[in-house]
Parts: sequence; structure tokens; C-alpha cells
Amino acid sequence: MKTKNDILILAMESPRTRSIKIIGVGGAGVILADALNQAEFSGADFAAIDTDAQSLAGSSATVKVHLETKLMRGLGTGGDPERGHALAEEQFATLKSAAEGAEVVFIVTGLGGGAGSGISPVLARAAKEGGALVLAFVTLPFSCEGNRRQQQARAGLDQLRAVADGVICLPNQKAFKLIDENTSVLETFRITGGLLVEGVRGVWQLLTRPGLIQIHFDDLCGLVRDWHSESAFAYVETSGPARSREIVEKLLAHALLDEGRALAGANAVLVSLTGGKDLTMGEVNRVMEKITSHCEGAKIIMGAAIDAGMANKLSVVLIAAKNAVEKNEGPVVSNSAEPHLVPALPETNRDPLPSSPRFDTASLSGAPSPSLPRENSGRPGRVRRVGKKSMLQGQLPLAIVSKGRFDKSEPTIHKGEDLDIPTYIRRGVPLN
Repeated sequence: MKTKNDILILAMESPRTRSIKIIGVGGAGVILADALNQAEFSGADFAAIDTDAQSLAGSSATVKVHLETKLMRGLGTGGDPERGHALAEEQFATLKSAAEGAEVVFIVTGLGGGAGSGISPVLARAAKEGGALVLAFVTLPFSCEGNRRQQQARAGLDQLRAVADGVICLPNQKAFKLIDENTSVLETFRITGGLLVEGVRGVWQLLTRPGLIQIHFDDLCGLVRDWHSESAFAYVETSGPARSREIVEKLLAHALLDEGRALAGANAVLVSLTGGKDLTMGEVNRVMEKITSHCEGAKIIMGAAIDAGMANKLSVVLIAAKNAVEKNEGPVVSNSAEPHLVPALPETNRDPLPSSPRFDTASLSGAPSPSLPRENSGRPGRVRRVGKKSMLQGQLPLAIVSKGRFDKSEPTIHKGEDLDIPTYIRRGVPLN
């Protein structure tokens, strides 16, 4: 007869059933999804989406979606995210069908190109409309890949964050902390891909492994959604009698946590520990004490799970999140000629706005001034016509414009009159 403890252990060892789809987008995303398509993720459905038929041909995904139009003639997006975005919008129903039936969708992609940056945000929106919770894992280009790809990646990242429940971002540039001068290009990309796979594996375990102390997916999404622009993650595993000490050392030396600096500046930290039946409460307490001491003042979300297959082992998934700091990008330059839209510039580079209204008389050049008798009443602008009541000159609806570099010029004064002011205004002559 089973005791209450036996029933509790069985409940903790039983995997949680949740429909999960892992979708690779673009060339890099398809490769990363293939790296994840192994026995460890046997409970997930895999899909690959790309504009390159050759890339999809080598994929091991069950569902393959080739986004293409006759206009592209098999050339794909040409590295242009706008083309990828337009193509995804055009085949929105196809993307929605690819994510259909999933409770949770993982989007795996590399940003910077046309497919990853253009298609991923549309896919995230399609998956959310289908009722799924969407979590994206993305890489950013190396600095050596150029400004264009960097800018496209940042724009794609902003669009993806606007629609996904959470985004975990890995800048490839951080891989330089893990390589040396002799590391090949292929090995470098293998390392960066492996880091992203670790992140997906860690979140996968959060969602599928039973927990003594449960971390819900809503907790995870709330964390990365609120502070995701400055999030960092790490997955480490160790074994042996000193595993609790060694795992903290690995975390503090992890490249994606900036050797522990990401913990010091974090506003919220999620920690999930997984071990075998031999995992002790003392080990859990030691690990959490060490982590907490490096991120004092941060909100801590902790979970612990038991996996019978991890005897004598201990693994930790850690996500550190920091509030984003908005940067002042400076004034927005406007091409408008209207004075009130002119941006603030240094004094040496800008003309002052006119102190008094100036009127554009270019369109009035050559217009004859009517010769009318005039009686000086001592009030400027006041005129009289013979045999008629006096009239006041009204304000004409002329656009006020700046004279540009001539604003600094002195007015042309002749016999006490400003000749820059049109004659009909100076003489108070009303226009028909």
C-alpha cells in the first residue's frame, strides 16, 4: 500500500502535460530548432518557417512552412525585414495554422536578417491570437556583422517585444568571453547556439518538470515582460558531494551573467533548482543564500523540482532582469519650414526665430498698389475713403515663415519706414 510520501513523490515525478511548440524562424532559427529536436524535448512539436526552401529541406521539423511569392522568384527576403514582414502579413493565416493547438509557443530565431526580424513579430502575434503563451529566444548579431544588421536586429527586437509574452535575448558578442584568437568561426557559432539552447532547456524544465515549489509560466512571463529589455539568463549543472558550492561558482563565472555583475544590478531574479531524490533542503538553502547575497534588494522568485533521473546532480536555471533605462536620443530633426517645428540646436548652428511677424511677399510681387486718398487719423492702419465709412485693415491669412539666414539682417529703414514691410501694410491700404 502506497503511503502519502509515495503518492507525493509520484506526483512530483509525473511530468506536467502542456502542449508546447518550438518554432525556428529563418536560417539561424531553423538550425537552432534542429539542435533542440532531440529526445530531451520529445514532448514538444517542432516547426520550421523560412523563405529559403533549401534551408527547410534539411530541417528535421515535423511541420515546414515555406513562405514565398512569385515576386520573390525563390530569392527570399534578400536580408530586408520589410519584405519578410510583408510576406508574413500576406500569409498570416498560414502562420496562425502553424502555431495552432499549442498552449505555449517558443520562437527561436536570429535577428538581423530579413526572415528572423521580419517574420518573428508577425508569428508571435498569430500565435497569441490562437490563444498560446509566446516566449521568444533570440540572438543579436556580432558587432563585426555591420551597422545595418545591428539596426535591423534592434528594430526586430522592439517589434517582437511589443507582441510576445516574453523575450530572452542573447547578444552574440558575449561569446568573445568564451573564445580565444584560435577559435574558428564554426566553433564560435556553435558556442552561441549552445548558449541559446541552454536557455530553452532551462525554461522547458520550468514548464515540464514537476515542482515542490512551483514556478508558474505566468510568473516567468511577468518577469521577462516587465524587464525583458535588460534580461540575462543562465543554465548550469553539476554533480558530486560539493555540487551546491560548485553550482554557485559556475553561475558567478557564467559569461551570460557577466561574471555575476548581472545579479548585482538585477531588479528581479528567477531561480529554479532541480535535483534527484537526494536533494537536501540544506543544499537548496545554501544555493539561495549565495545568490541572494549577490542581488540584495531584488525580487526573488524561487522554485525547486525533483527529477528521479538526476541522482547526485543539481541544475539551476537563473533569469536576472533589470529595469530598462531610457536613453535620451536628442531632439528629433524636422524638415518642416514652420518655425514652431524647428528643433533645438546649438546657438552656433541655428538662426533665431523672428521677433516680429514676417510676411512672404513673393506671391504678391508685381501687384499694383491702389491709389486712394488717405487721411491721417493718427492711428496706424486707419484709412478713409472719400464718401465712405472708415474701415480697418484686417489680418490676411498669410503663412508666417522664417527668413532663414536673413533673420539676423538689420531691417531696411528709409525715412523712418521699414521697407521690409509691404507698402500696402505700411500705408494702411485695404485690399479688395
